[in-house]
Amino acid sequence: MLRVSLILLFSLVTLSGKNTHVLEIPKEITLEDIYRKGIFTERTVAGLRSMNDGVHYTTMEAGSIIKKFSYRTGEEVEIMFSTEDLPENDFDSFSDYEFCNDERQILLVTGKEQIYRHSFRADFYIWDLQEKSLTRISELGKQQMATFSPDGSKVAFVFKNNLYFKDLPSGREVQVTSDGQENKIINGVPDWVYEEEFGFARAFDWSPDSRRLAYYRFDESHVKMFNMTIYGDLYPHWYQFKYPKAGEENALVTIHVYDLIDGVFTEMDTGEETDQYIPRIKWTTDPSRLAIYRLNRLQNHIEVLLANATTGSSELLWEETNKYFISETSDDMLNFLDDGKHFIVMSERSGWMHFYLYDMKGSLINAVTSGDWEVDRLIGIDQVSKKLYYSSSETSPLQRNIYSVGLDGTGKERLTLEDGTNSAVFSEGFRYYINYHSDANTPLHITLHDAGGELIRVLEDNSGLKEVREEYGFSEKEFFTFTTSEGIDLNGYTIKPPNFDETKKYPLFMYVYGGPGHQAVRDSHTAGAWYQMLAKKGYVIACVDNRGTGARGEEFMKSTYLQLGKYETVDQIEAAEYLGSKNYIDAGRIGIFGWSYGGYMVALCMTKGAEIFKLGISGAPVTNWRFYDTIYTERYMRTPQENPDGYDDNSPINHVDKLEGKFMIIHGTADDNVHLQNTIEMVDRMIDRGKQFELLLYPNQSHGIRGNAVYHMYTGITSFILENL
Repeated sequence: MLRVSLILLFSLVTLSGKNTHVLEIPKEITLEDIYRKGIFTERTVAGLRSMNDGVHYTTMEAGSIIKKFSYRTGEEVEIMFSTEDLPENDFDSFSDYEFCNDERQILLVTGKEQIYRHSFRADFYIWDLQEKSLTRISELGKQQMATFSPDGSKVAFVFKNNLYFKDLPSGREVQVTSDGQENKIINGVPDWVYEEEFGFARAFDWSPDSRRLAYYRFDESHVKMFNMTIYGDLYPHWYQFKYPKAGEENALVTIHVYDLIDGVFTEMDTGEETDQYIPRIKWTTDPSRLAIYRLNRLQNHIEVLLANATTGSSELLWEETNKYFISETSDDMLNFLDDGKHFIVMSERSGWMHFYLYDMKGSLINAVTSGDWEVDRLIGIDQVSKKLYYSSSETSPLQRNIYSVGLDGTGKERLTLEDGTNSAVFSEGFRYYINYHSDANTPLHITLHDAGGELIRVLEDNSGLKEVREEYGFSEKEFFTFTTSEGIDLNGYTIKPPNFDETKKYPLFMYVYGGPGHQAVRDSHTAGAWYQMLAKKGYVIACVDNRGTGARGEEFMKSTYLQLGKYETVDQIEAAEYLGSKNYIDAGRIGIFGWSYGGYMVALCMTKGAEIFKLGISGAPVTNWRFYDTIYTERYMRTPQENPDGYDDNSPINHVDKLEGKFMIIHGTADDNVHLQNTIEMVDRMIDRGKQFELLLYPNQSHGIRGNAVYHMYTGITSFILENL
């Protein structure tokens, strides 16, 4: 790097009774500070569980103690569990816990072993608060997704692809299914693609009366196998799992109900079409009726079926079609009210994501929210006061605020008054909420409020991190908007060097993600110390949210439909040109960095935008959409058979000839999500075309690089930037 920038701060101090100006030079940010010492780590308040009374909560401390506190005073009330209570010292620590509904027992998670993004295996124990006794759920081995029945008398779990339950009073363990087989049949947990793209790890649900277990069965027999090489032994071995790539066969998914009293299995009727998705199942308030989401493979038509748990017969409750794709299929999409007569739906039917109230005949009663702004997420529904709590981007696409509104759509109230990003967690009964607030230049500020929004006390203000930011001379993040050649306004931010001088020329370093519905440009605090380090070394940092990103309505987000990468790349190129036209930017020194979808964007920018971008760092990129999974890819692109040009025209491996700048590509060799295949194929094309590149591979690392490899990776990335930009 040609120049190292320092800030000179003047502070007034008193020495020997005289006022003297002393130069204070901000500390230099180092990779050691960021990735080994954690100096810039933000403090938070996590792991709170509201108790049923709504006036107390519990926290886990040091993985060994569960304490009970008062919401209003913050005072400790009692220690509810400690590993010191264990007479035989069965385990020293636990990583998570859950109360049963009557709060007389605690489910403890120990020995956790991660599988994929959401799933894990662990040893589960029950601690009885009255008896002061510990019960191991199963002696079979580590289990998945142990879950209390609503009445607290049983725990269901999955072991080796089969569903089990344990009757706690008798200690009897019952195997519900017996056909589970690795890479063939799965009961009670999702396959890889459902877990990753529909975002759940438990594929079973107790009925409200604890009599029945509804569960998914995945038949993966015809799904093609993917192999990953795992290193470390004399002979590396293959890790094999079923991964359906775009246009290929998915697992056959069926929904079943097991009656614990009668011992009867019933398959639910989900229609004759089998090439479809079941994104969720959910019991209604009636323990004999199960709701099943049914989504066609194109993902532009969703239906909610009501199935009879005894007979398996089903009928249509609600449906919706979309000219692009259905965006919302999570638990938030549909919620049944306790009155048994109504349900709430999240829908983009107006072109913006909002809540709607329906009756149990599927008839629309009223919109709960409306307007040219987006609901972000459902926080909760107060069934007593008939209020819905949610966060939204009503004030700005860059911000999030918390609101309450009557289920009839009246009485909307904004609870959070500070600009920036707010996220709330309510107590049972909605008497209190804890708000997590930050903005672009202010770390997390965590406060306790009553239901009306009145501040009760501050839980965490990150005053230490604020001081650290000052000591190290952090620059402010500045937002801007510019208009593209197509008349589209795009939001962005910059971080400038601390001693910024408009008369000088600075290299530009851009960060991009850019994927569907995502936002990188938000008025929220992110650690960002590495970007601050680069700014202090004389780089202008910038980020722009292209078309396809979130919080700006359906047409903006879905404008990239069938052509992922095309308009996003156009927008990033124009953003670079816009910033490069500034007097203080050296247009000949523009670099770009991104991971995952962002890595894909970097690869496209370095090829399609070769005349603009002189350096690119592409982390874990998709380089050919044909290599990625069915659910995600086909949602935005349909199948390769239907849309071959959409797949090929914007896959980086098909544009390698255009590459000119300095290019680095990074990948974990055990990435189960974006396979190393993507990088290998890109590298093969670059070698064939005589294109030079840098390659960083991290053995046995998955989609996100972890541990000591993070420090190593950012050391390599930083050197690459300093030497080439």
